[in-house]
Order: sequence, then structure tokens, then C-alpha cells
Amino acid sequence: MNCLIIDDESAARAIVEQLCKNEGTLTVIDQFSNAIQAIKYLNQNDVDLIFLDIHMPDFTGFDLIQTLKNPPKVILTTSDAQFAIDAFEYECIVDYLVKPITLPRFQKAIEKAKNFTIKNTGQEKAVTSKGDAKDEESQLYINIDRRLIKIEIPSIYLVEAKGDYILIKTDSKNYTVHSTLKKIEEKLPKELFLKVHRSYIINLKRIIDIEDNSVLIAKDVVPVSRSNRSELMKRLNLL
Repeated sequence: MNCLIIDDESAARAIVEQLCKNEGTLTVIDQFSNAIQAIKYLNQNDVDLIFLDIHMPDFTGFDLIQTLKNPPKVILTTSDAQFAIDAFEYECIVDYLVKPITLPRFQKAIEKAKNFTIKNTGQEKAVTSKGDAKDEESQLYINIDRRLIKIEIPSIYLVEAKGDYILIKTDSKNYTVHSTLKKIEEKLPKELFLKVHRSYIINLKRIIDIEDNSVLIAKDVVPVSRSNRSELMKRLNLL
């Protein structure tokens, strides 16, 4: 089985890596000290098993599991036994190892992992994969204070560039993110959003009014540059 090790302590990662080598059937393909970095990796790569610490700065192991749409099998590794009951509320969690981890206990967890089946996987997962992809296209994750926050893309009505940051305005809340307008433009669906000015991207379905070289989006009056006005007019359903 291909596996990841996610733990903020280097010594703990080294111990689990050695246990994996001794076991013989596990291949450690990568390891992370930071949960957010691990999430980025998991969103682009498939793994069979994760060895996951619970207590990590800013983003816990449980936070990581909740962030993933289809988490792989997970063996928790922690020095705190008090979360064992909470852990088994998650369908993907195979076992709960308390540090220091002994070889016999580790081997027992691996045997469980080999015979463990996560619900809603296999054939059922293949049938729903198109729906899952559609859900992913309608969502955007932003990094705020080392936490990944999910935003429903249709709720975004305006994005404004502010120096090294962008301001994302949604129906319920505004978010300031360290990013560029170009980067978020690449993530937003082109059929729904349009860059109308070097500093603004708008949701075309949320336009209330257009007058001269500006549009009204919710309560915001947004300038439209001359170079983008013709494209805006093409995209509108004019009578």
C-alpha cells in the first residue's frame, strides 16, 4: 500500500517511516509536517493509507479529514488517548495508535487496514464520480490564517484586487486573501465570471444595472474598462 505520514514532529515521522519499512508491504511516498501542504497533495494524488497525527499547529488531523471529499484509509497516531471515541465517528479511520507505537500494535493496525473497506467507495464511488467532479467545480478553497475555508463559487459576486491581496465578496461574507486576480481568474468558471477591469472580476449573473462604463453588482459600482466593455456586451443576453 502507498502511504503518507503527516505529523508535525520529525522524530515521530521517522519512527513511523521505519515501522513501514520493517512491515514490508507499505511504501511511504511522501511525508508532511503541515496539514495544509498534505491536503494540497491529496487533492492531486491518490494514496491508500495515511498515518495522521491529531495534534498539529493550526490545523488538526480531524480538520484534515473533514476537508477531504473522499479521504483514504487513515490510521491515527497520537500521544493523546482521549479522542479515541471521537475518531471512530469517521468512516475512513482504521485504527488509533497511541505513541510510543510498538511494532506488534503497528502490525495489528496494518492488518486491519488491509481488510478495511471505506463505505461509499468502489463501484458506488465510480458511479457518482461525475457528480463529485461537478461539486468540486462549484467550490473554491481559500487559505485564511492557515485554515482552508470552502466557498461556494456561485455565491461570489465580486473579486477586487488590492495590492498583494484580493477581496472576495460573497452573499454571506467577504474574504481577504493573499493572492492575485490572475490566479483566481484561472479558478473561476469562465461562463459565469468576467474580468471587466484590471482590478475587478464580476459574476455576470449578479449584474443589476449597467450604465456608461460601470456596472452595479449588489451594492458595488464597478468600473468597466474600454478594452473589456465589448466582451461584456457579448456575454449579456440582450433583447
